[in-house]
Amino acid sequence: MKYIEFRVHASRQGIEQVTTLLMMKGITELSINDPADMEDILNKKHEYDWDYIEDNLKTDLDREPTVSCYFEDTPENREKIQQLKIAVMMLKSSELEGKYGWDVDFGRLYAEDITVDDEDWKDKWKENFKPVKITDTLVVKPTWENYNASEGEIVLQIDPGMAFGTGTHETTSLCLKLMEKYMSDAVSEKKVLDVGCGSGILSIAAALQGSRDVLGIEIDEDAVRVAIENVELNKVQDAVKVIQGDLTKGIAYKADIVVANLMADLVMTLAGSVMEHMEDDGVFISSGILVEKKDKVSEAIIAAGFEIIEIVEDGEWCAIAAGRKDR
Repeated sequence: MKYIEFRVHASRQGIEQVTTLLMMKGITELSINDPADMEDILNKKHEYDWDYIEDNLKTDLDREPTVSCYFEDTPENREKIQQLKIAVMMLKSSELEGKYGWDVDFGRLYAEDITVDDEDWKDKWKENFKPVKITDTLVVKPTWENYNASEGEIVLQIDPGMAFGTGTHETTSLCLKLMEKYMSDAVSEKKVLDVGCGSGILSIAAALQGSRDVLGIEIDEDAVRVAIENVELNKVQDAVKVIQGDLTKGIAYKADIVVANLMADLVMTLAGSVMEHMEDDGVFISSGILVEKKDKVSEAIIAAGFEIIEIVEDGEWCAIAAGRKDR
C-alpha cells in the first residue's frame, strides 16, 4: 500500500507549534525527529545513559527537526494535505507578523509531501529505539530487544506502534521521574490518572511501581488499542484500565496522581478540568512543556487553583508538579 508522508521542517520552537496545530485538526499519530535528542544522549548527562551508540546515529546532528504524519494515498487525503500546507504557511505568516512575539523563531516551516511504501516507514523508527534506564530502578525496553535486568530494576516493555511514548524523550522521562518521586509513599493506595496516555507507558509504569488503580484516558482510537496491548504485555491489566475519552466530558474518576504529558497549550487548557479529578492532597504532574513556556504554563496552572510544588528541567523541556492551594 502507498502512503503519503506529510513532513514539516521547523525549529524546536516550531515543532511544538506544528504539533499543536496538527493535534487541533485531529491528527494525533505523529513522528517527531529531533536530532538534539540524540545529541543529549551523546552528551551522557546521566551515569546510566547508553554505553554504546552506533556510528550511523552520530551523523547529521545539525539537521532540522521535523514532524511527520502519514495518510493513505487517496484523492481525499491529498486534498487534506494541501489544506495542511496552507495552515503551516499561515502559521509562518503569523510568526512573521509578531503574533507570537518578536523573539520567537519557528524555523523554515517548510511543508512537503512524500509518497512512500508501507514498509519504508512503518518499522524504520525501531532502529533507534533501544533499552534505556530512565531512573535508578526503571528500565524501558522495546518488545523486540533483549535486556538482562539487574537486581532491583523494574523493566517496562513497550511497543508504541504509532502512538506517542517510548520513554526516551525528555518529556516522558521527566514524568516518569516525578511519578516515582510522588508515588513513593503508600504507593499501593495511590490512584493514578494518565491524561492522553498514548502508548500507555506512564500508566504501566505506575502499576509496575505499585499502584493498584490506574486509569489511562486517550482520545485516539488507535492509541487506545496500542495502550491496551502494552498493558497486557506487561501483565498489569488487573491494575490498569485504558479508555477512549476526553477528560472534560463525562469522566467520573478522582486520583491521587494526575499526569498529563501533552503540549503546553493543552496543559493550560486542561488544568481546570484536572482540579475536578484530583484528590485534595493529590499532585498534578504535567510535561511536554518547553522551558521558555514554563512561566506561562505555571500561571495557567496557578489560575486553575493550584500551587507549584516544583519544576524540573531536562534540556529545553520541563515538567511541573503542582498541588491544590488549600491542601
